[in-house]
Amino acid sequence: MKTVVVGGGAAGMMAAVAAADNGNEVILIEKNEKLGKKLFITGKGRCNLTNACDDEEFFNNVVTNSKFMYSAYYGFNNSMVMTFFEDNGLKLKVERGDRVFPASDHSSDVIGTLKRCLDRQGVKILLNRRVHSVKTDNGSVTGVELEDGEIIRAGRVVLALGGVSYPGCGASDDTFRIADELGINVTDAEPALVPLVTSEVWVHELQGLSLKNVSTRLTNDKKCLYEGFGEMLFTHYGVSGPLVLSASSRIKEKMYGSELKLHIDLKPALDEKQLDERILRDWEESRNRDYINSLNRLLPQKLIPVIVSLSGTDAHRKINAITKEERQRLVSLIKDLTVTVSGNRGFNEAIITRGGIKVKEINPSTMESKSIKGLYFAGEMIDVDALTGGFNLQIAWSTGHLAGQSAGAEE
Repeated sequence: MKTVVVGGGAAGMMAAVAAADNGNEVILIEKNEKLGKKLFITGKGRCNLTNACDDEEFFNNVVTNSKFMYSAYYGFNNSMVMTFFEDNGLKLKVERGDRVFPASDHSSDVIGTLKRCLDRQGVKILLNRRVHSVKTDNGSVTGVELEDGEIIRAGRVVLALGGVSYPGCGASDDTFRIADELGINVTDAEPALVPLVTSEVWVHELQGLSLKNVSTRLTNDKKCLYEGFGEMLFTHYGVSGPLVLSASSRIKEKMYGSELKLHIDLKPALDEKQLDERILRDWEESRNRDYINSLNRLLPQKLIPVIVSLSGTDAHRKINAITKEERQRLVSLIKDLTVTVSGNRGFNEAIITRGGIKVKEINPSTMESKSIKGLYFAGEMIDVDALTGGFNLQIAWSTGHLAGQSAGAEE
């Protein structure tokens, strides 16, 4: 029986490859002019295609509905994904944080590998074709109708429509429109892995400043939502970078406001006592310097005027005149530089979408709809999301593989 896969992203391509095993007839339909358009820009064009962590760590990084992923993940886990790509000629490398990339650093090589697999499996690819609706009869799939009115008959349909993030890559509300037409319940879409907007004016002065080896803590009314260590970036609107993107996935839309704070520890390797001793050592050699000229060894140059201003001590006070209390304010500021998170940059800049098809609508052992026989779901359109580091693409590979395998195996 023929299988149609709708969506030529990561999950859709993997689903088509899996469905085409054993010589099954598969048609892959993509509304863009090429496959993998969003995949091409992931990881700044390098494509962090999975994470080489252990299984427990993977599930710890899945933010929403992690238990739903058990069957899909264990059926096609990170090591299996790596083996799949390597067996198909793509050399891989593992970097800091167990992030896995193609050795070439080119996302196009990941897409090229999948395209060769599709061609080898005989998958028919239709580009620049948009699916308008899924056709059903008596609770079973019968095919899909394209936007131009053409109907493609099929006994199995895998939907891998993605989310609404990055509309420039072709993302749209197709997931939610088609689900509504089929009577399938969804969770509202929200931007996730998204840069954050902050309230403080001084943040704008730090635009372009990248911080490495810092730790952050996200709190809402003093309740800790996220803690992490790594890199972040100040922007003209607020903050971004891997730490911030991961923190954003812990924020629900209703939380934004005066109680949502991001606490930045600029020197996480030192406790307050050690930091104070470090400052005293630095100052021993420059006791007649102005305060603002005494922090060059400790902080990035762009950050110094901001820290000095926030500390409340006169920028031109001589070091030998600074009191212990003033020094303690400096230490506290470096250990807990706090910004108020007032919003996010929306779907245009969000890496992924939180929300989508409710997991209770899907059989987790097959990815098949519980209400429509022969209809399967894969990838970002399902209400499952994770932190940065290759985990969301692993979700795409795992759910795509299971959906395609199940569709291809159906009698």
